[in-house]
Amino acid sequence: MTKHGATSHRGTSHVPGSPFAKTGVFGRMFPTLPSQDFDNELLVELGKKGGPMDEGNAGEEGNSPSIPAGFTFLGQFIDHDSTFDPTSSLERQNDPEAIHNFRTPLLELDSIYGSGPEASPFLYARPERGHPVAKLLIGTNDEGQPDDLPRNSEGVALIGDPRNDENLIVSQLHVAFLKFHNQVVDYIRDITPASELFEEAQRIVRWHYQWIIVHEFLPLIVGQDVVDDVLQHGRQFYRFHGEPFIPVEFAVAAYRFGHSQVRTGYRINEQVAARLFPDLSSGFEPVPTEKVVDWRNFFQITADGNPQPSRRIDSKIASVLLDLPFIPDPRPERRSLAVLNLLRGESFALPWGQRVASAMGVTALTDEELGLSDLGFPPGRAPLWFYILKEAEVQHEGTRLGAVGGRIVAEVLLGLLEGDFKSYLCHDPLWKPFLPRTDHATFTMADLLIFAGVANPVIPRVYTVQPGDTLRSIARSFYGDESRWKDIFEANKDQISDPNLIFPGQTLTIPL
Repeated sequence: MTKHGATSHRGTSHVPGSPFAKTGVFGRMFPTLPSQDFDNELLVELGKKGGPMDEGNAGEEGNSPSIPAGFTFLGQFIDHDSTFDPTSSLERQNDPEAIHNFRTPLLELDSIYGSGPEASPFLYARPERGHPVAKLLIGTNDEGQPDDLPRNSEGVALIGDPRNDENLIVSQLHVAFLKFHNQVVDYIRDITPASELFEEAQRIVRWHYQWIIVHEFLPLIVGQDVVDDVLQHGRQFYRFHGEPFIPVEFAVAAYRFGHSQVRTGYRINEQVAARLFPDLSSGFEPVPTEKVVDWRNFFQITADGNPQPSRRIDSKIASVLLDLPFIPDPRPERRSLAVLNLLRGESFALPWGQRVASAMGVTALTDEELGLSDLGFPPGRAPLWFYILKEAEVQHEGTRLGAVGGRIVAEVLLGLLEGDFKSYLCHDPLWKPFLPRTDHATFTMADLLIFAGVANPVIPRVYTVQPGDTLRSIARSFYGDESRWKDIFEANKDQISDPNLIFPGQTLTIPL
C-alpha cells in the first residue's frame, strides 16, 4: 500500500535529529532510532471512529480514580505555554529541526505575559498616573463582572496565545491566572518598590505555577517515584546544550496522553452541564455569566469536594473526538483526532514504541498486550503515541503513564525547568511557596484558584502544627501577616488556652 502525500521537505531523505537541538526549534530524544514507517491505511483503521481506539459508550469504569478533570485542561494550558507549531504538515515528512517553535520552550507563562508590558502593552491594565505597569488586563462578561478574557470590539481575546480561547475551560483557566497575578501584585505591593512590582509579581506567579507542575501535576500523571528519580539521579534521555528544545517524541506522542483523558461533557457550574461539542469548544467569543466555571467541579478545592474525574489514560478516546465538527474535510478519517495524531507521528518519522522502550532499557509490551496484530501491524511495532497510551493501560490501569511515556514527560518538563536559569528549580531549588495555602507543606492548583479569588472554599482550612511553629509564624505563612495570629487563636480557643503554647501534632482551624 502506498504512502499518502509523499511530497518532499527539507531533510526528508535523512531526517536529522540532534539530541542537542538549538532553542526555538524541535528536536529528538532518540535521534539514532529508525522511524516507524507505517502504512497510512493502518493508522486510519486504528484511529477512525468505530475503530479499536473508539471509547464508544464506556461508562464510569473509564473514569480515573485519582485525577480530577481539571488536570486535563491544566495539561493543555502547560502545552500551550511551551509549544506552538503552526508550520508543520500531515502531508509531508517533517524535519523537527526545521520547524520553528513559536513559543519559548520554557515554562514561563509567556501565554499570559506575552513579551512584557513594553512589547505587549495590550495585555496590561493601565496604571495610575505616575505609576509603572504592574497588573494584567481582565475582561468583563455580559453582566459587567471581571470573569472573562479581555477582548476587542469583535470579541477576539487579547491574550498571549489565541489557543487559550479555543475552549471554555482553558479560557477560564487563563482568566484565573490573570487574576492570580493581580492578586499577587496586591499581596506584595506594600513591601516591594513600585519599579520592581511587576517583575517581582511575575516571578512569584511563575515559581508557584512551576511548583504545581513539579509537585502536583507530574506526580499525578507520571507517579511520584518517577519525579523523584529524575530529580535525584538526573535526566537520562533528554539532553541539551545551553537552552532546552522540545523533543518530537514528547510533543507529537507522549504529551498527547491528555487526549485520552477528555470526557464527552462536563458540569460547568450548578446550572450548566455542557457537551464537549459544540457547547464547550466554540471558543473565540465572550463568556456569558451563566458559563463562568465553578472550579469545584474540576479540582479538589476542599477536603470533602467531589470534582468530576478525568477519563483514564488509556488507548480509548471519547467518540466525539473521532469526528471533530470544526474540521471541514470530506474524508471522515481526517476528522478523527486519533487519526490526526497517528499521521502526525508518521510525518515526523517517530520511532516505534517498542524500539523506544528498548532504548530506555525497559521491558516492551508484547504484541498480545498491544492487540494490533489483527489490524495487520508488523510484529513488534506499534505507533509511539498508541504505545504510550496502551502502556499506561496495561501497567497502571490507566491511572498514570507507564515506563516509556512517564519518563519522557517527566524528563522533558523537569528539563525545561532545569534549563531555565530563571525558574525556581534552577535558580533556587530549595525555594518553597509562601502564598496562603490549605496545606502548609505544599501549594496546589486549588490554592492558586482560591488565592486568585475564583474558587471559594466552603469549609475552613486546617493545619497540623509542626515543630518550631508559633501562632505568629502560622499566620505569616497563611496570610502573609503575622498579626492575624489572633484570628487563629480565636478560632481554636477550645484547644488553646495560652497563645504561646501550641504543640506539634495539634490540628488547628485556619479561618478564611
